[in-house]
Amino acid sequence: MIHHPVWSRQAVLYELNVRQFTPSGTLRAAQRRLKSLRALGVDALWLMPVYPIGEEGRKGSLGSYYSIRDYCAINPEMGTMADFDAFVRAAHRLGMKVILDWVANHTARDARWIAEHPDWYEWENGEPKIPCDWSDTAKLNYENRALWQAQVDAMRFWLTEHAVDGFRCDMAMLVPTPFWNFAAAELRKTKEDLFMLCEAEELDLVEEAFGVHYGWKMHHLMNDVAQQKCRVTALRDYLWEDRHHWPQGSMRLSFTSNHDENSWSGSEFARMGEAHEALSAFTFVAPRALPLIYTGQEIGYDHTFAFFDRDPIKQYKENEHTARYQKLCALFHDFKALAFDEHPSWVEIRNNAEDCLLILVRESSEDRVVAVMNLSPYTIQAEYNTGIYAGKYRDWIREAEYDLPTEVSEIMAPWAYRLLTLKK
Repeated sequence: MIHHPVWSRQAVLYELNVRQFTPSGTLRAAQRRLKSLRALGVDALWLMPVYPIGEEGRKGSLGSYYSIRDYCAINPEMGTMADFDAFVRAAHRLGMKVILDWVANHTARDARWIAEHPDWYEWENGEPKIPCDWSDTAKLNYENRALWQAQVDAMRFWLTEHAVDGFRCDMAMLVPTPFWNFAAAELRKTKEDLFMLCEAEELDLVEEAFGVHYGWKMHHLMNDVAQQKCRVTALRDYLWEDRHHWPQGSMRLSFTSNHDENSWSGSEFARMGEAHEALSAFTFVAPRALPLIYTGQEIGYDHTFAFFDRDPIKQYKENEHTARYQKLCALFHDFKALAFDEHPSWVEIRNNAEDCLLILVRESSEDRVVAVMNLSPYTIQAEYNTGIYAGKYRDWIREAEYDLPTEVSEIMAPWAYRLLTLKK
């Protein structure tokens, strides 16, 4: 059975890179900006790892967040445990949830567990094994069931002692699925409305342990459409195939950027160019979507963050990008048609330019959203029949009334889009 906290069914998630979010890179400084994130429309904050970082094999000046020395402590560069607790309390007072990044596949090479429990690791030539090419980390050994309980105890520590609301689980497919099933079942005994997101797209992970999975395939298709490595027909095919691929009740993290994409592949501006605005809108109206905003996107920060060093946002100032994301968040919150449903339904309006134009209808008993999107670098003559969906709408982004006729014939500019809304 797939579990979803009620709050997550129509939520916007924000990935908070504490190190780069403010000039000081601390939890206290991040806390001072929580009101602006709530005003943006954020419902839940996913904190990149806040734990102490290993020294052995450290990369850059500060190291990787994902090289963890102690699962039950706070990185002193970010503050203290008291600072963390204050951050969580402030977020909760504003109505936001707090999600911790959890790295179960590996620890730092000088983690406390290596000295205390060497049998919890895989060894090679007398040294803890290095997973993949992450030379600053040590691979944990899940053949040892004592490790399973230790991981659960560490996760429960944050739930019970520090009031977090769930976990985003890093590279979850590298850890045995039976462990995740065990962990989720045990943790839900402590917190029934536990939120669990896996950085993976393996089916077996979402059948029991995780309610939300990464939408990597959809994301890469969006990049390819933006770069015209493929046409929007590939994205359309994905949506149709996706209808029956995932178990009923699974939800997809929908994004144009995150910490991996930003640091290793570039900002959404670098990857998507002029398509970035239309594709960000798509992440809010796509079926099964849990939309994600990454640090800096809300101000249009066109920068690739350094991963292992301090590289804070130079000037944090709200602007037209902030206003656009506020509108997208409000749309997602205000229309039941976009809320998560165990039986997601959507209709496609066919048209004369289907290698460029995608038209989706999302509808509930209370309202309707029609997304008309020219996902191409070409000016097109768009022609289509709206049938029963013709009528008087509101153009959500432009804040204007819009009359959608039965027979549409219009010129659409490259990457132009329109989000039409109707309250029944």
